[in-house]
Amino acid sequence: MTQANQITLGRIALIPLIIILLLARVNGIAVALFLLLSFSDAVDGYVARRLNQVSDLGKFLDPLADKLLIISVLIVLVSLGRAEVIAVLILVSREFLVQGLRINAARTNNMIAASPIAKWKTGTQVAAVAMLIIGLPLSNLVLWLSVLLGLMSGGAYLWQSQIIKELS
Repeated sequence: MTQANQITLGRIALIPLIIILLLARVNGIAVALFLLLSFSDAVDGYVARRLNQVSDLGKFLDPLADKLLIISVLIVLVSLGRAEVIAVLILVSREFLVQGLRINAARTNNMIAASPIAKWKTGTQVAAVAMLIIGLPLSNLVLWLSVLLGLMSGGAYLWQSQIIKELS
């Protein structure tokens, strides 16, 4: 078990704590922990590259940790009436679609790298979720912006994976 994978597993292990904090309405600590876990994504990647610990397990766990964090918190925010359910359903569906495309591509030794739009989507999602946790105005508008970016990047992944090319 590499240090980078331990960091990633630690991120996953702390997700239930964020959920508990949200349900207990301890929003300040919840948003701080959410942002810490969101930004620590860069830490495990840096550690993996710096210590030459890049592994197949890490390549699988790291994006899984990101998706579990965002999706779990968004579902709780929907249940608390803070996030719009349709936006969250679209984002969750997009994540499953893209993950399926990546798994399918990996079976044939192809990598589907994160596009610049997908990185913007992720940043916008993190901002939207943080805003939703603390109840800032326009937070659902930022969430919808992440939906738009998610749909754009999802379409790019479909194109990159050859599925649309094969259908046309």
